[in-house]
Amino acid sequence: MKTKLGTLYGVSLGPGDPGLITRRAWDLLSGPGHWTYPVRKKNSDSYALDIALRAGLECPQAHTALHFPMTHDADILARYWLEAAEAVLAILQRGDDVLFLVEGDASTYSTFGHLQRSVRALQTDVNVEIVPGVSSFHAAAARVGQPLADVDDTIAIVPAGYGIVQIERMLNDFDTLVLLKVKPLLDDIVELLRHRNLLTCGWFVEKAGAPEERMVHDIASLQGQKVNYLSLLIIKNPGRQRSEMQRGCRKKKDISDE
Repeated sequence: MKTKLGTLYGVSLGPGDPGLITRRAWDLLSGPGHWTYPVRKKNSDSYALDIALRAGLECPQAHTALHFPMTHDADILARYWLEAAEAVLAILQRGDDVLFLVEGDASTYSTFGHLQRSVRALQTDVNVEIVPGVSSFHAAAARVGQPLADVDDTIAIVPAGYGIVQIERMLNDFDTLVLLKVKPLLDDIVELLRHRNLLTCGWFVEKAGAPEERMVHDIASLQGQKVNYLSLLIIKNPGRQRSEMQRGCRKKKDISDE
């Protein structure tokens, strides 16, 4: 008799505060599933795993670290994605569920999307469930006490790696700009904000919700500093020139039609 495939779960844990783990994620992590989690180097710590452990959850005997190196080399990445997918599929084929632990939200700039596609490329009928979670930018906005968007505000959430030219263009089009992974371009971003008179309109948040969390409103003070990979900037653009909005998507009912 053929063994029924297990389910692959992308379990979102939030950005760092164990209190932000959802009830659904907690129930899964308290069950019999096989834990998997990403590491940047073999035998290195996993940030996602640390969130679960700080929540008081016990790592089961059935757990596997999946190695995803920090590189843009497509050939290297393809090899490691394949190795991870093969390891996960072998567990699923035994009939066991696989829980892939994800910091933040599994649907937003997450390694889980790559893993899901790689597993399904090997076996198309694998069942996948994504457990949503609190994203880093939602947690960061809550921590600094600023709404990401009000009423008709526009908002963009992008990796800072798109570059300064693109960031400046987006400042013209959006009332709130969230820049993720700002570490490589931080000094250049500070200069851009100084040029645009927006230094007082931003908040820097590093490792939101984690014990090492850092929040900085004095953006200029960050110039020349080393920051963590898990850092972002929320930039408000109060002086942005807006175009006219089309208001009302329903035709107003004429009383004379009654």
